[in-house]
Amino acid sequence: MGKSDAILLVFLISLVLNPTSALLPNTAEAKQVHVVSYEGIVNPVLAELMSTAILEAEKAQAEALILRLDTPGGLDLSMRDIIKAMIASEIPVVVYVSPSGGRAASAGAFVALAAHVAAMSPGTNIGAAHPVMMGGGEADEIMQEKMENDAAAYIRSLAERRGRNVEWAESAVLESASATEKEALELKVIDVVAKDLEDLLTQIDGRTVVTLKGERKLATADAEIVDHPVGWRIRILQLISDPNVAYVLMLLGTTGLIAELYSPGAIFPGVVGAICLILAFFAFQTLPINYAGLLLIVLGIALFIAELMVPSFGVLGLGATTALLIGSLMLIDTDLPALKISLSLIVPTVLLVALVFTFVLRTALKSQSAPAATGVQKLVGEFATARKDLNPAGPVQIQGEIWQAESNEPIVAGETVQVVAVEGIKLKVKKASQA
Repeated sequence: MGKSDAILLVFLISLVLNPTSALLPNTAEAKQVHVVSYEGIVNPVLAELMSTAILEAEKAQAEALILRLDTPGGLDLSMRDIIKAMIASEIPVVVYVSPSGGRAASAGAFVALAAHVAAMSPGTNIGAAHPVMMGGGEADEIMQEKMENDAAAYIRSLAERRGRNVEWAESAVLESASATEKEALELKVIDVVAKDLEDLLTQIDGRTVVTLKGERKLATADAEIVDHPVGWRIRILQLISDPNVAYVLMLLGTTGLIAELYSPGAIFPGVVGAICLILAFFAFQTLPINYAGLLLIVLGIALFIAELMVPSFGVLGLGATTALLIGSLMLIDTDLPALKISLSLIVPTVLLVALVFTFVLRTALKSQSAPAATGVQKLVGEFATARKDLNPAGPVQIQGEIWQAESNEPIVAGETVQVVAVEGIKLKVKKASQA
């Protein structure tokens, strides 16, 4: 029997045992579409989330990855990291601005335009991508022009790459143009307006996109929707990246460390303070910090410490509170409301910190500066029991020890006395009723 005859025999046997397996393709595995939902600013947390989601979707050979996005904008560096991951993706990435009332503003507009498919939910908007200076201070005219030209060139390249409206994309940067979902569809800024995920999958079914591996025709009509889980690590990072949380962590951390320095051995304030400061420093990497505001906060804390050591009659404390309040207001310099620290949080937090420094730490310093009671002097004020009559001297028992004591008045055996002084190895006592 030749080789070809053996192959034919195997085929015939498999056909007899399972007639459909040899004639029909394997359709047991349903197609999947992975979905990531994100609401918040564009920052390193979203960049890491998207990179992980793309890798997992590629590993699962999903038909597409959908990013449900609602953002007021965010950091340029994180935005570019997200776009790089999307362009390098082997599977189509769909950015779906959702839910109704959401937006893809500023950096979010760049991310949407970079997607293989851009979609919006009814009642959403996109645009207003004019670059702003972050990190403190105002950009001069030349620097502002450089920023605008760089951002305009970048968004033009993204729009050209995906076949979208280049003129509108440029106006979103240079003129802060914005559009509703209907206007964006008419202007060919986006590809689809979908009321929900099922509607989106139906509309993009059969659409051809170009990925890193070439053209690919989407087959999403009957695909299984798989939500990409956001792990606890990402959730924690997203939480502490909130400017309000980062601000509170910074003040808690600073207060805890200073409390530990002025009361060594407490341990708890130091440990909590160190953890809070480390988390705050991580969050500051994702926020547009104004270093003048940060220095004012440091100055305020230094003035609080000085107030504890120098009798300034409250002048240093008032200056510290003022510096802390102004520094808190200046700490984050951005036009994005989502990145600003709430004034309703700043005022009570500053007052609370002022109270902690003024009262708690002052008490700790007073206890440290008080003369230490060591040796036999610590017995002064303690109570003892007369072992025999004191008239005027006799033995007393105190803290399990027998001491010779002397009193200016008669003391009956068994009566309770209080130590008023220690003279060598003899105690001066008086009746406890007189204490």
